[in-house]
Amino acid sequence: MMIAVASGKGGTGKTTVATNLARVSETEIYLLDCDVEEPNDHLFLKGELKREVKVNMPVPTVDTSLCNGCGECSRLCAFHAIVSIGTHPLVFPELCHGCGGCVKICPTGAISESPREIGTVSTYQADHVVLIEGRLTVGVSLAPPVIRAVRDRIPPGKTVILDAPPGTSCPVVASVRDADILLLVTEPTPFGLNDLKLAIAMARELSVPHGVLINRVGVGDSRVHDYCQGEGISILAEIPDDRRIAETYSTGAMVIDTLPEYRAIFQTLLNDLLTGSFGIRKAT
Repeated sequence: MMIAVASGKGGTGKTTVATNLARVSETEIYLLDCDVEEPNDHLFLKGELKREVKVNMPVPTVDTSLCNGCGECSRLCAFHAIVSIGTHPLVFPELCHGCGGCVKICPTGAISESPREIGTVSTYQADHVVLIEGRLTVGVSLAPPVIRAVRDRIPPGKTVILDAPPGTSCPVVASVRDADILLLVTEPTPFGLNDLKLAIAMARELSVPHGVLINRVGVGDSRVHDYCQGEGISILAEIPDDRRIAETYSTGAMVIDTLPEYRAIFQTLLNDLLTGSFGIRKAT
């Protein structure tokens, strides 16, 4: 079972929720850090690094001795990663999506592929939590292949919590699609409501069952509550606005360890997500 934790914007407490949900589990659980541009789950779980592998993507290499300058590769590539203007083509690896189309269409066999490192996937063991972290190489913008590499390391039949990137762009879609449940973390502010609506629209487009956790209850107003009620969206949990939680986060400590009175919230939420006690309806 995969529980994806996401948010329409950064800074809502998504990582706090994902890491504490994993930590409160009493059995082995996999935590995937798919926020590959700035993964930080390892700062809180402090596990032992067990394995690190590189993530490569195939990019074209041109053998100019075989190229006749026909330009078929250039006309095929929608991302302009390979360009030919009546000459041997130029390759721009940072634009390549690794589809391999240029290799297949080249009539002389002048194009082959070579690996380009775009990130790493690291596996940590922190007690009963197996943390799999994706990290995008600095200067690389194509996050979905690294996210897919993280997801590919899930053993069959395991319980998984996935910490998705913030927002609603391609990396988020690559992370949360096919999740069994999408837990959207928001805060009761106008900004939180605006980005929650975008995230809800994404969940509905992907047909992923979803519910909401409202963090920092006590600030802002009731518009997030009113919106969820009006849309028939389940509010799965609420965490009050508590300065001590922010202070705990800033030190890299876990909320359930430093503030044990919050353990019950995460324990109940995890149990309900795993058992479907909330009766989250399928997205439409």
